[in-house]
Amino acid sequence: MSPRRKTVLRVAGLLVVLTVAALTLQRSLPDFGQTLDALRAARPWWLVLAAAAEMTSLRHFALQQRRLLAGFGVRMSVPRALAVTFTRSAISFSLPAGSAVSAGFAFRQFRTAGASRRTAGAVAVLASVISGVALLVMYGAVVLIPRGGAKGNADTLVFVLSLLVIAGTVFGIDYFVAPRRPGRPVIDEAEPEPQLTGGWWARGLGAAGRTLADLRRLPRRAWVLSLVHATVNWGLDLACLAATAAAFGIDVSLVRLATVYLTVQLVRQIPLSPGGIGVVEVALLAGLVSAGAGHAPAAAAMLVYRLLSCWMIIPLGLLTYGILRRGESPGGSPSVEPPVLAGSRKPG
Repeated sequence: MSPRRKTVLRVAGLLVVLTVAALTLQRSLPDFGQTLDALRAARPWWLVLAAAAEMTSLRHFALQQRRLLAGFGVRMSVPRALAVTFTRSAISFSLPAGSAVSAGFAFRQFRTAGASRRTAGAVAVLASVISGVALLVMYGAVVLIPRGGAKGNADTLVFVLSLLVIAGTVFGIDYFVAPRRPGRPVIDEAEPEPQLTGGWWARGLGAAGRTLADLRRLPRRAWVLSLVHATVNWGLDLACLAATAAAFGIDVSLVRLATVYLTVQLVRQIPLSPGGIGVVEVALLAGLVSAGAGHAPAAAAMLVYRLLSCWMIIPLGLLTYGILRRGESPGGSPSVEPPVLAGSRKPG
C-alpha cells in the first residue's frame, strides 16, 4: 500500500472515530463556561502531586532504557537518558508515524552511546516488549492489591504518595546495584543474524524467538530492574491521572480509573494521529463520564492530564533535542542525524 493511501486511510479513520465519539458524547459535553469554572476551582496541591508523578514517570521511562543498555554493556548517563526520553516523547506526540520516528531516534542515540547496531536494535525491541508487559502488571496490581480501606480522595492520596516513595526506592536500588564500569557485551557481533523468511507468521515467530534469545542473554538483574522501572513508569502516569481527577473533585475508585486508563492506552495504539491526539482526549473524557464523573470536572481533568502527560512535553523535548545536538560536537561523540520529518512517543 502506498504511503499516500495509508495517510488517507488514517485521516479517514480518525474522522470516523471523532464523529462517532461526538455523536455519542453530544449530550455529555459540558458548556465551555462550566469547564472554565471547574478549572478555576482546581485544588492546587493535587495538581502539584500530578505534575510530580508525571515527571517522575518520565524519569523511570529513561531509567528502563538505561538499565537495558547497561545490561548489554553500554553506559549512558542519567541526564542523557532523560534528554533522549523527553526528545523521543516529543517526536512521538508531534509527528505523523511518530512512534516509528521516535524509535529510530532512540536507536541512533543508543548507537551514539556506544551500542552496536544489533545491541541498539535489541534494546529498542526489548524496551517495547517489557513496557507492554509492565502495563498489564501495573493494572493487575491496582486491581488485586487491597488498599487498607481508604476511600475517595484519601485512597488516591495514599496511592500517589506510595508510588512516589516506591519510585525513589527503586531509583536508589538501581543506583547502588549499577556497575561502576561497563560490563562485557552480551551479544556476540560475530554471530550471524538469522534470516527471517516465509510468511508474516513465520517472520513473526522468528522475531519473537530472537527477542527471547536476546532477553536470555541479559543478566537477570538488568531485565528485572527494567521491568520494575517500566511498571513504576505506568503506575506514576496513572497516579498523575488520579491526582488530576482528585484536583477537580472527581470521586472514582482506583480500579475503575485504572480500567479507564488501560482502555485509553489501548486506544492510543491505533495510529490514527500523532500521539493519539484527538482520539485519546475523546476516549478519556468518555471513560471519566462513564465512570461517574461530572461533565465539567471530567473535561477539566482530561485537559490538565493531557497538558502534563503530552502537550507540555513537546516544547521540553524540543529543548532537550537542542541540548543533545549541541553536545555532539565534531570532536566528540559521533553525530546523530535529526529525525526525518517527511513521511514520518511515550513508554513507551
